[in-house]
Amino acid sequence: MDESMVPIVLFIGITVVFVALFWFRYKARSEMQSTIRTALDKGQELTPEVIDRLGHPKASKDKDLRFGIIWIAVALGLVGFGFGIPDEDDVARIFAGIAGFPFVIGIAYLILHKFTDRG
Repeated sequence: MDESMVPIVLFIGITVVFVALFWFRYKARSEMQSTIRTALDKGQELTPEVIDRLGHPKASKDKDLRFGIIWIAVALGLVGFGFGIPDEDDVARIFAGIAGFPFVIGIAYLILHKFTDRG
């Protein structure tokens, strides 16, 4: 592939991800409205609490734990990728430095999980 295509493919890939994100968010809202409309057509009474709960589902109790583990796994993957590249200009240290950011974010999520009231 021509080297000038790399940035073009990168930006097209990022655009596709954002378009998919917005499309799926649109579809979820559309289906929620369809559900509410069907319930109202069948005579169900919907209180504001039920509508709010439909629009904003309850977050999992272990959400912070999952996010922390994912961020730490990303950091470990970056470090492993750095060690997998033949040593040119100390690539492993560069990737270890880059991996420090997701590692610290993962640790922060684990701390939030530890001190959050999940009652």
